[in-house]
Amino acid sequence: MNDQDAERYTRQMRLSEVGEKGQEALRRGKVLLVGTGGLGSATALYLAAAGVGTLGLADGDPVELSNLHRQILHFTPDLGKPKTVSAREKISALNPSVAVREHPRFQEGSSDFIADYDLAADCSDNFDTRYFVNDACVRAGIPLVSGAVLRWEGQMMTVQPGRSACYRCAFPEPPVPECVKTSAEVGILGPVAGAVGCLMASEVIKILLGLDVLSNRMLFLDVKNMSFRTRPLRRRPGCACGSKSDTS
Repeated sequence: MNDQDAERYTRQMRLSEVGEKGQEALRRGKVLLVGTGGLGSATALYLAAAGVGTLGLADGDPVELSNLHRQILHFTPDLGKPKTVSAREKISALNPSVAVREHPRFQEGSSDFIADYDLAADCSDNFDTRYFVNDACVRAGIPLVSGAVLRWEGQMMTVQPGRSACYRCAFPEPPVPECVKTSAEVGILGPVAGAVGCLMASEVIKILLGLDVLSNRMLFLDVKNMSFRTRPLRRRPGCACGSKSDTS
């Protein structure tokens, strides 16, 4: 570690759980971020600031004006630009030592490349992608931090394949499309995405450091009432994640 890195990370390296050894673990870490919107913005910025060495960015959308109230990776001059490009530029400006890989066609081909990463953070905004990412991480045997937000509320869970409930254990089947509301329909408060994204970044960092994480529990955040609660999750018998029983 050079002097500049030591100064950059000095505050977090003072934590006994981090230190030089932990900082090196972060530098070696490779994290795939699926989605660079509201959740992905906060997650990506804090992981880059913390010195996670490699960030993969999976997103096929361009920057739109309606994104900007919550997607803080993207600025007004970025309108029309691919989100992966806009995100890479901000991450590199924040911390040039972070290597950025772009995956703009994430779901169009094989998901085998996910195994190149140590873990994934699902910051997407639709159920098809959530199930796709969960299943890919289960097959690759890598941890997954999954988040979702809508209106004033958010939720998050961490999946450790073979050791904890996965997304399909919690939600075996996707909801009926007609029953699914989107932020375009019912709205979202921008800081809710930031709050959950920050929590997701914290979970990713803890995984890379080998610390205890949010296994077999789902965290719920209600910003309107400023409340947190957790719900226990059980592994589902027969699920492809490798669970053998219905107990956590």
